[in-house]
Amino acid sequence: MLAEQRARTILQFVSQRQTVSVADLCSLTGASEATIRRDLNALARQGKLNKVHGGATSLEAEEFLAREPDADTKRLYAREKERIARYAAGLVGEDDVVYLDTGTTTLHMAEHLKGSKALFVTSSVEFACRLTEHNLSIYILGGMLKPGTVDVVGAEALTELGQFNFTKVFLGASGVSVSQGFTTPDPEAAALKRIAASRAQTVYMLADSTKFGRVTAATIFPLEDAVIITEYLTDARYREYTEVKVV
Repeated sequence: MLAEQRARTILQFVSQRQTVSVADLCSLTGASEATIRRDLNALARQGKLNKVHGGATSLEAEEFLAREPDADTKRLYAREKERIARYAAGLVGEDDVVYLDTGTTTLHMAEHLKGSKALFVTSSVEFACRLTEHNLSIYILGGMLKPGTVDVVGAEALTELGQFNFTKVFLGASGVSVSQGFTTPDPEAAALKRIAASRAQTVYMLADSTKFGRVTAATIFPLEDAVIITEYLTDARYREYTEVKVV
């Protein structure tokens, strides 16, 4: 089967099934795994499907995650998160008042903020500790520590956060989808993110490419409420809703 025929066959099959594996496509086309993976990468770059681990999904397909990823999963894609974080840190000016969200991607920003004269606010105890090591001005919200993490949540944190005005806010999300916007598994975390965004001049959502097409339990806000910073965009539709910076 020629490459163009194979591409048409793959797209038709993905459209019918919504989610397909590399093995399925090998059986369908008679091509090798290496060939199918190259085809999927090419089609993803063209914005015609979403390339996922072990296969592909249609642009319309959205994966629902009922639970928050475990610590090991969160540590994946460190190189991609580092690229996003380095770019985000470069947006911080000396006169900025910045809210830094919890999450592995935003946490990568710490090493790139050395010497910054900005004022930082965060709900992450780990983030606050890293920033104080660099002698930065940092305010940590008070409240209840979230079980299993060192992140502050609860009514006290919401009240304190509402007293600030920010020039820039950097947030993280577990899911980014056209239908549900930015989502996270924890409703309390979603509430903090919404309050921070409501107090900001500019809101940035740091999301690596694996977060796209995913939906989790609590919606934070719609896509148009934040600028997305990512390392790779597989679906050009997101640009119809908000600004996307690919770094």
